[in-house]
Amino acid sequence: MVKGFTPLKAHELWVADITYIPLKERFAYLFLITDAYSRKIIGFHVSDDMKVSSAVIALKKALAQKPPETIVIHHSDRGIQYCSTEYVSLLLEHNAMISMTNNGDPLENAVAERVNGILKTELISNFYSDIDAASIHITRCITIYNYRRRHSSLNWQIPAEVHMQKGPQIRRWKNYYQNNTKQKEVIMRPA
Repeated sequence: MVKGFTPLKAHELWVADITYIPLKERFAYLFLITDAYSRKIIGFHVSDDMKVSSAVIALKKALAQKPPETIVIHHSDRGIQYCSTEYVSLLLEHNAMISMTNNGDPLENAVAERVNGILKTELISNFYSDIDAASIHITRCITIYNYRRRHSSLNWQIPAEVHMQKGPQIRRWKNYYQNNTKQKEVIMRPA
């Protein structure tokens, strides 16, 4: 994520990512834009392809919720969809700042990766018969995620509730990555 930046209200930092959705004989793709402050999914699209146009649909849904005067930071990996002229132009047209990961490390987009994980392990089915079934069910899953699922990273609050708040959020989780890094440093020291 954007190093050193902690959002204090909704629409200060968005994170974007794409994940695959298994269909009976192939994959579909879920494009997600999540508000990093509230963990609310504010834009999504289920698609047969990974084209820029599919990413733009999710982005337009998110932009429709953004207060016009707000300057949001949009953070993503360096996927071709997020680097495209059409996508970047749309962000700039809506006064968004653009942030991208430095490399392929998923930890640089940890909030987006975590949301993908929650959806896929807790809500989304293992596979769908076709894209229409996937789209209908995933829409319901995102509604449950946004309006019913409590998050330890939000002090056991619901994303839609936090989306209306301002100020620091109490986090109820451990940063295992930081602990692992410290362990590696200890292990690597000469005896």
